[in-house]
Parts: sequence; structure tokens; C-alpha cells
Amino acid sequence: MKNSRQLSIHTLILLIIQGALVFGQPARPRQDPWTREGSQTIRLFNGENLEGWYTFLKPRGRDADPKGVFTVRDGMIRISGEEWGCITTHKEFKDYRIVVEFKWGEINHEPRKQNARDSGLLLHSQGEDGSSQGIWMNSIECQMIEGGTGDFIVVGDGSERFQITCTVAPEKQGESFVFQPEGDRETIREGRINWYGRDPGWKDELGFRGNNDIERPHGEWNTLECVAAGDQITVLLNGTVVNRATGVRPAMGRIQIQSESAEVFIRRVDLTPLEPGTSSHP
Repeated sequence: MKNSRQLSIHTLILLIIQGALVFGQPARPRQDPWTREGSQTIRLFNGENLEGWYTFLKPRGRDADPKGVFTVRDGMIRISGEEWGCITTHKEFKDYRIVVEFKWGEINHEPRKQNARDSGLLLHSQGEDGSSQGIWMNSIECQMIEGGTGDFIVVGDGSERFQITCTVAPEKQGESFVFQPEGDRETIREGRINWYGRDPGWKDELGFRGNNDIERPHGEWNTLECVAAGDQITVLLNGTVVNRATGVRPAMGRIQIQSESAEVFIRRVDLTPLEPGTSSHP
């Protein structure tokens, strides 16, 4: 009995040690459906300045920002919204996953002082600065707006050079289609396709929240992800797929982040290249 009891105690000690070793090891990072081993994430925002970007404001043009619409402080990009325009990457990108962490500020400016806080992440931007409305490059926009973050907007020239195809619900919301995974396919060259849960009673009013909103309440951080793979774009908001497009044209270009009356803070803009042929569908 003594030897048997000693053996049991010895075995128990070994199990405890092994368990401690296992639980003491750092957890493996979550492997998502897109990231490939060896992929090197590019920090498009370095936390200190706007290196790699240039500014463009409607009344002023490129790299002229006397009012400080775009500033960096406390490891964040602050976009005041006071003048309309954008920051734009110097480089073009294709086949990537981009992650943007943002939260809304307190200030809204005219002409949208009482309207929903508004900005946007513009992908595959091509052509001249200000070619759309004198403000932005033609592009495919992933909308950032209270109640509508994740909508697609084609910021195009009306031609097939800028277009997307989505599966949509049978009924529109106003003039806009609504993404539905098993819906009928629609191709647009202008206008928008709303994210699947956009409130049918959405109003362009400050602080709007819908019943099904995935965006977090005002003042909290949100994670917006766009997986641009070939001619597809999948949009995720706080980990949930909210919109998806195929037949996207163009399939590469610069990246813009808008200033559109609302104060917004951004603390992360990370881009991970994808292998050609990767699907945007997880």
C-alpha cells in the first residue's frame, strides 16, 4: 500500500507540472480564414504621424491643411471633420485584408451638424484627387456612418470601370438595395448597397441607432475589416460579416479615409497582403 500510495502521489505531481507547463505557454494567435503563414502585416498608421499618407481637402487641394483637420495625438489619428476631404495612401494595394479601429468623437460641423456622424473607408481608389465631387478619388467605399457602417457606395464615374455586384433582398430601402446572402444578384455603378441589418427606419440624425446595429454605442471603439481578394470584397464589423461584393472593379488602388463633418478617431490601420487567388469568403 505504501509503494502504491507513493506512486499515486508521484503521478499526481507529474500531471500538475505538465499542466502548469501547458497553461504557462502563450496562447497561439487565432488563425483566421484569410491570413497565410508568413504574411507580414503593414502598419499603415505608425501611431506617431501620417507617414505614408497625404491630405486632400476640397477647398485647398493636396498637402494643405492649415486648420489641422488631420492630426495625430496620443497614438490616434484625429479627423476633425471641419473641412471635407481625406487622407490618401501614397501606395496602391491589391489582395489584402485591412483592419481599421475607430470611434466617433463629440463634434459635428456644418453642413451635417445635426446629422448622423459620417466618414468612410475608400478602397481601390484610382484617378485624380478630387475626381468625385471635387473631394475624393473614384473608388469603392465601405461606409462609416451611424447606423450604416458596412454599406457599400460606388464612388465612381458612372462607367463600368467602377462597379460591384451583390446578392440583395427583394425589397429596397428607399433607393438602395440591401445585402442578403441568398438574394438575387444586382450590379451597380453608382449608389449604394446597404449592410444586411440596416434599420428600415434609418434617419440621417445625430446619434441614430437601429434595432439590429452591430456598431457599438457612441464613444466606444469599433473594428472595421475589409477583405479585398481579387474581384471580391467582404466587410466585417466587430467580427460579423455585414456585406459582400463580387465582380468588383477596379481590383486595386489607393486607400482613402474621409473627413465628412464628423470628428472621428482612428487608432489602428493595419493591412495584411493576401496570396493571389484567396477568396474573400471565409
